[in-house]
Amino acid sequence: MERFGLNKEATITAPAASNEAASGARMSAEDRRLQILRVAVSLFSQKGFGGTTTREIAQAAGVSEAMVFRHYATKQELYSAILDHKACSGDSMNPEEMVAEALKLKDDRAVFQQLALGALEHHESDPEFQRLLLHAALEGHELAEMFFEKFVRRVYELLGRYITERQRDGAMAQVDPAIVVRAFIGMVIHHSLNNNLWDPQRRLLNISNEEAAKQFAEILMNGISTGK
Repeated sequence: MERFGLNKEATITAPAASNEAASGARMSAEDRRLQILRVAVSLFSQKGFGGTTTREIAQAAGVSEAMVFRHYATKQELYSAILDHKACSGDSMNPEEMVAEALKLKDDRAVFQQLALGALEHHESDPEFQRLLLHAALEGHELAEMFFEKFVRRVYELLGRYITERQRDGAMAQVDPAIVVRAFIGMVIHHSLNNNLWDPQRRLLNISNEEAAKQFAEILMNGISTGK
């Protein structure tokens, strides 16, 4: 029984194959692979990686452990598949595409507002993934580093290049771009964490994602825009 925790072994040793649940035969290989992935995400987000076993994933998916191993031979393969699945699930995980037009037009407010809205919409529609990432970070799990390299670093580099360019244009104040990006992401993430974890009833602040994105962009631009 394998736990998806801090064990760094790359390959999962599969137990002897058993008969798959009757429902398994009625599902295509791709559908079964996706079902196992979704079940794994749900369990990881509820119990963490160290607290989730392959047996639990198999039971929740209605298949044998051997079937889990057949679709995901290594832990790293499963973790990578989770990120790939989330990346392909919508534009909110593709920051370059989301703000391509605003970048071309050098519409500063639109760049930040659209990125903020995309992130807020994604967090609201998929709080399970946000919880999973928090578990990964708290457990020092490799998925946290994979997410950082695949998405967080991309956003920092994308915005960092843009801010540097706009500073050269004289449109933004000479502030370390990384600090600007950190402040921007901090507003967005803190708002999402409040809405999803600490204050889902929104007692402290109850505004739409559109309004939040607009106000966060406005606050940021008021601090860094030179008015040119």
